[in-house]
Order: sequence, then structure tokens, then C-alpha cells
Amino acid sequence: MAGGLVALLDDVAVLARAAAASIDDIGAAAAKAGAKAAGVVVDDAAVTPQYVRSLAAERELPIIKRIAVGSLRNKFLIILPAVLLLSQFVPWLLTPILMLGGAYLCYEGAEKVWAKIAHHGASGAGEEQVQDETTLVSGAVRTDLILSAEIMVISLNEVIDEAFWSRLVILAVVAVVITVLVYGVVALIVKMDDAGLRLSQRSGAVATFGRGLVRAMPAVLTVLTVVGTAAMLWVGGHILLLGTNELNLHFLYEAVHHVEVAAHDAAGVLGGLVGWLVNTVASAILGLIVGAFVVLVVTLTLHRRTSKAVAAGAATRPDGTIPGQPSRAAQRRDAPADRAPRG
Repeated sequence: MAGGLVALLDDVAVLARAAAASIDDIGAAAAKAGAKAAGVVVDDAAVTPQYVRSLAAERELPIIKRIAVGSLRNKFLIILPAVLLLSQFVPWLLTPILMLGGAYLCYEGAEKVWAKIAHHGASGAGEEQVQDETTLVSGAVRTDLILSAEIMVISLNEVIDEAFWSRLVILAVVAVVITVLVYGVVALIVKMDDAGLRLSQRSGAVATFGRGLVRAMPAVLTVLTVVGTAAMLWVGGHILLLGTNELNLHFLYEAVHHVEVAAHDAAGVLGGLVGWLVNTVASAILGLIVGAFVVLVVTLTLHRRTSKAVAAGAATRPDGTIPGQPSRAAQRRDAPADRAPRG
């Protein structure tokens, strides 16, 4: 009996070591996959604060919480099942779907650029207008869907050789960690001015630092808005650049890569940074071009159709008649008496 117990304990120890090794492998794979998606994580953290700029201070954290919950819902109910099933059965569909998401990001970024240019001389009241919270959260969650899809697909590419269930666990870990990281950073950014206000009520250097923090935060949020718009164009353009190469349309990718390599070789010790900047700028330019084209198409179709419908509704009187058209009573009154009265 003692020998059997020792053998059982040995088996348990072996299983425990195997489980620990498996957990270590999953943690290492999740860290590797998350590191590859770090650039998109930075973009996500830069994009999100612009959605709460015009909100009252007490509504900022609840809205960020709602967006974070929507982000988790995106990842676990839509993106994770989709990428796992597609990678298992129709992996060739991942690239076209991701490119559609990239085109949407380009549209979002180009639309913001156009709105800034078109209303450059305006007083800015439109920007500070209090938005409906449900609409605001919906817009933020839609943008998060694209950025989260990019994060998950990049992570998937790093663990594509793992077994199905290992992929599932690794991507689930990445989804949770990145969501907590992104929206934790966003919460810190948007509440920094409140922290500065509390610090300013103390004395000495702490109060001076707090006042400086309060004065700096509007400029920081403005910079983040610009960075967020640029990030949309950069990430969207980069998705399209890589996607065209994956679909065997190599000319665009090879042209950018050629310039990137030339800049890398010419910059010496700063070659890595310069090469990355060249690729980033090229991706952003591509994103701006594609986004501007989508904005133009949407403006000429959907917006024009909406404007016509609004104009038609405004041109109709409450009694159903159209301005310039006499009412039925007036028509009867002004009609020629070409028939003799009855009786």
C-alpha cells in the first residue's frame, strides 16, 4: 500500500509539473503575442480618450467602464470565436475581413481630418457639444472592434502553430490583459486633471505640481486627439498595406519596403527608428488617401440621399401639401364653374 501511495504521489507530481510547464508556456506565448500587438495597443489608448473629452467629470469613468465592457464583449463574443473558426476552417478569409476593418479606420480618421478642415473657422462649439452617451459609447465600441480585431489577429499569427485549445486560452489571456491595460491607462489619463486639482489644494511643491498638471491636461488631451486620428490613419493604412501583399499585390508593399530599407541604411545607428518612421508615414498617407476616397463616396451617396430626404420632409406642410401647390379647398374655390348647378 505504501508503494502504491508513493507511486500515486509521483504521478501527481508529474502531472503538476506538466500543468505548471503548460501554464508557463501559455503565459510566455501570451506575452509574446501581446508584445507583437503593442503598437495597436498604443493606438487604442490614444484613440479612446477623445470620446470623453466633452463629458462632465463624474461621467468619465462610467463611460470608460461601459466602453471597456463593450471591448470585452467585442473580443469574446465576436472576434475570438470568429478568428478561431476562420483560422481553423477558412484562413484565407482573415485578410480580406481585416482589410475591410482597415478601410473603416481610414474612413474614421479621414472624416475627422475633413471635419477639422471644413470647420476650421468655426467657434468650436460643435466639438464641445455634449453628446448622447449611448451614441458616444456605440461609436467608441465600433472603433474598438476594429482595433481589437487587429490586436487579436496579430496575436493569432504568433500562435498559429499551437493546438486549437492552446490558441483559445492564449488569445483569451491576451484579450483580458490588453483590455485592462488599455482602459486602465485611459482612465488614468482622463482623471489626471482631477488628481492635479486635489494636489493643488496642498502646500509647497506638491501644490505647484498639481496646478501645473491641471493646466497641462487640456493640451495633453488635444495632443491625444491628434495622435488618435493619426493612429487611425496609420493602423488602417498599415492593415491595407500588409493585406495587399498577402493577396499577392506586391507592388505597393515592395515600393514602401524599398524606401524603408534605403532610409534604414542611410541613417546609420538610427536606421531602425528612421525605417519605422518611413513605414509609418507611408501607411498614414495610404490611410488618408483611402479614407478620403471612402469619405467622398459616402458623402456623394448616403449623405446626399439623407439631405434630399430631409429637404423633402421640410418642404411638406403639416396638411400634406407642398409649398407652391394650392390646397384642395383653394383648388375647389378657384375651379372654373363649367357645370350648371344641380337642381
